[in-house]
Amino acid sequence: MKYHTIYKEVEIDVELSDFEDDELIQELEDRGVMYEDFGDSKLLLESIWQKRRIGEDYQRELEKLIYMALGKVV
Repeated sequence: MKYHTIYKEVEIDVELSDFEDDELIQELEDRGVMYEDFGDSKLLLESIWQKRRIGEDYQRELEKLIYMALGKVV
């Protein structure tokens, strides 16, 4: 006897505001998506400015700031 798997696609409208932040973060972690709290963007900008002034690498902070502002990963 052969068994066949049947898949059904369903669309459900959901509001993200219906979920707690902790639930959303847990879902991202369960899916293997990295999550990081970027904190205050003003603090990041200050860090970038300080590092740029003294010639240190600030790419990591800049990438975090871009992600916070645009929601896109470089």
